[in-house]
Amino acid sequence: MSAATTVFTGIGELVTGDPATGDGSPLGLVRDAAIVVEDGRVAWVGPARSAPSADAGVDLAGSAVVPGFVDSHSHLLFAGDRGAEFAARMSGRPYTAGGIASTVAATRAADDVTLEANVRRLVAEMARGGTTTFETKSGYGLTVADEARALAVGRLLTTETTFLGAHVVPPEFAERRDAYIDLVCGPMLQACAPQARWVDVFCDRGAFDEDETRTVLAAGSGLGLLPRLHGNQLGPGPGVRVAVDVGAASVDHCTHLSDDDVAALAGSPTVATLLPGAEFSTRAPYPDARRLLYAGAHVALATDCNPGSSYTTSMAFCIAVAVREMRMTPAEALLAATAGGARALRRDDVGVLRPGAEADLAVLDAPSYVHLAYRPGVPLVRQTWRAGRRIA
Repeated sequence: MSAATTVFTGIGELVTGDPATGDGSPLGLVRDAAIVVEDGRVAWVGPARSAPSADAGVDLAGSAVVPGFVDSHSHLLFAGDRGAEFAARMSGRPYTAGGIASTVAATRAADDVTLEANVRRLVAEMARGGTTTFETKSGYGLTVADEARALAVGRLLTTETTFLGAHVVPPEFAERRDAYIDLVCGPMLQACAPQARWVDVFCDRGAFDEDETRTVLAAGSGLGLLPRLHGNQLGPGPGVRVAVDVGAASVDHCTHLSDDDVAALAGSPTVATLLPGAEFSTRAPYPDARRLLYAGAHVALATDCNPGSSYTTSMAFCIAVAVREMRMTPAEALLAATAGGARALRRDDVGVLRPGAEADLAVLDAPSYVHLAYRPGVPLVRQTWRAGRRIA
């Protein structure tokens, strides 16, 4: 017996993200469109006048529809709040009690119920903003038990979980870096690998150097985890080179890039994931997305949602900032937040609306996707559907 089908009509403008569909542009635009969904996946897409019959219908009343956003970099597995630190930073005042260490202390002190409740709150917020797929990382526990329990909580809500034991060296290992690397590559990784798909390292000044990064990534790969990397956020460094060398799916931040870094990314499948929320929240220079795009590199946008430097779950906000501050066009920014994020997660079933893909839709209270950047700060996502089921 075949599964029930649903046809979504009343789509004034549909962004499929499939150049083989619609107007042939990278966005694959279809006007006056319809989508047929069967068993949670797109079964048909095209002009409404040609839509096949279906068992049920949903009228979207002329809305623009885009693929559900794919947030390929977030840090949701934490407890606590760093609002006072943010206020001090924006006021130009020193704040000695802040930083990742304060979130580590709060996360360690939180019980499992508190940790899970905070993650679920943020995931619900993401859904209301049109995000249907997200990655999230450990990295705020930095003990074997706390990293493992964080990933177990993350795994309840997404398959895209990342082991980030190499986020920073915790205070108790400040004078014993080698011992902490041994812990990360040994007992911590053994405990965390069953709950993770990815292994990540913060390869930057004040975090982990090239040799340490390669050691952790090799250990993770040895247990079947796929590599990704934080790199080149705080200054020039080896992050991009290491990511390309090890075949990482993405290198994230990419704020400070040399010509060689750009050329390496352009010549590889590694995605440059840009995180404009971090620069917005720290008043740091923005990455030059235009330079990467001109070179032919793959680019994604993500929120970097975390309590210290980018406390936002809004992909629409990141799109608007990328257009205004990083010289992306509205079309480029939307593709980076959908298909680009999917590429950064090595997924071809999300971030696009074509037959066989997940039926993940963000329905906009607007006539065009352009309004995501044109009307910054306005909650334009009216409905969110994942796998053909409304979630917000």
